[in-house]
Amino acid sequence: MPKVLRAAAIGVAVVSLAAQLTVPATAAPVKLKWGDCPLDSGAARQTTCATLKVPLDYAKPNGRPITLTISRVGDLTASRVLLTNPGGPGVPGIGMEQGIRVSLSQKLYDQYAVLSFDPRGVGDSTPVNCGDLSKFGKHPSAPYRPATARQEQARVQQAKEAAEQCGRKAKDLLPYITTENAARDLDRIRIALGRDKIDYLGYSYGTKLGATYATMFPQHTGRMILNSVVDPLTSTYRQTFAQNAGFQARADAMFQWIAARDKTYRLGKTAKAVQASWQKVRTDAAKKPLGGRAGINEVDDALVGALYSDGLWSSMADAVVQLRKGHSDDLLSLVDQYGLGTVDPGMLAYSCTDPGWPRSWTRVHLDTTVSDRRAPLVAWGNTWFTAPCMFWPTGPVPQRRIGSAKVPPILLIQPRYDAATPLLGARRMQAVLPGSRMLLKNDGNHAAYLTEQNDCVNSRAEKYLLTGQLPANTTCPAST
Repeated sequence: MPKVLRAAAIGVAVVSLAAQLTVPATAAPVKLKWGDCPLDSGAARQTTCATLKVPLDYAKPNGRPITLTISRVGDLTASRVLLTNPGGPGVPGIGMEQGIRVSLSQKLYDQYAVLSFDPRGVGDSTPVNCGDLSKFGKHPSAPYRPATARQEQARVQQAKEAAEQCGRKAKDLLPYITTENAARDLDRIRIALGRDKIDYLGYSYGTKLGATYATMFPQHTGRMILNSVVDPLTSTYRQTFAQNAGFQARADAMFQWIAARDKTYRLGKTAKAVQASWQKVRTDAAKKPLGGRAGINEVDDALVGALYSDGLWSSMADAVVQLRKGHSDDLLSLVDQYGLGTVDPGMLAYSCTDPGWPRSWTRVHLDTTVSDRRAPLVAWGNTWFTAPCMFWPTGPVPQRRIGSAKVPPILLIQPRYDAATPLLGARRMQAVLPGSRMLLKNDGNHAAYLTEQNDCVNSRAEKYLLTGQLPANTTCPAST
């Protein structure tokens, strides 16, 4: 899912239900030509890239094509191919393949080539271009929680203008930037690779993409791991509010963790006292933005970024300690990583066609106000980040119902306290994917398989990828 989420129509054509339910015609195998990756793609030196033409509209397979860019490390003569997706939605995948492959055990490294790709509409795969959206993402930005009705309506108007601008600039692409079409693209990649089945590793939103692929193409689904699992039964809109509660709980846990180490940080002996220390950071930033760019929103967003992994908590605590001493560089570094979000056309394109988005600000205002009582750290920020969806120029697009008896068993890896993809969603995904198994990890580190040390998770996932044998449902300790 997007960070925190970073996640009335105006007349642009809507994809028909018939088009959404159309299975792509069998594609003729093509020979991929591998070479240098795009310079700005983030690919490592060992990575090679290829392009693949796929239909913009799968209901018209001989119509306008778009271009997918695919990346790989490893020899394609390897016995197996692992296709990966980092989530988002709308996050480019090129560059991910190298990090995954070097994290594999030697046995997996020898057996697998690892591939990734930029999903349609993103990065180097015929990207959605909404024009210059910088005016909607200036920093420091106005406080997320509006103090007056005028401030609130200014934000609403800004969201409307962003949506309308995307409609004007990208109306030819927007109706077709959907999870189902991305799943169809995955199958075209499989065909181009000459594989009867593909193995897949997806994180966060990538779990929705993988589960959608498995539902649509069960006969071509190989060994599939879904890490930090998206709820298959809840609209994207409702998931935002589930996230709010999750991030507030994670913040409370982080404040408690810092309080337990008061001899190190001196930020308070209780979670309430540490929270008060953070509140001072916020109010000071509101009065005088750090570095001229980090106000109350930006430091809050940086804190939310640190909640994705326990391993970042010490960095946040250290940054606040240094700020007390008059040094803002450490906190600004965290802000630059997590707190300077902008309007993301790819994320919106994938998110906003979900049928669950209200078209009434009155409804969103009420839901956000209720959520803010329990999750004041994130509720308003989450709402504004996806507010353009209320005015999105295409949609809603019917969503594929995930799961069937034909889907082969899948391995789910789920942190118990994951805020971005709460545990309830993983439970529901397991319920709709018959025979799937879950490794439940007793921490909140989001999408962390292969990026942290957890022998319980890694050994079972490795055995599954090597043999196809699913482990039993297991509760694993927190990662070290």
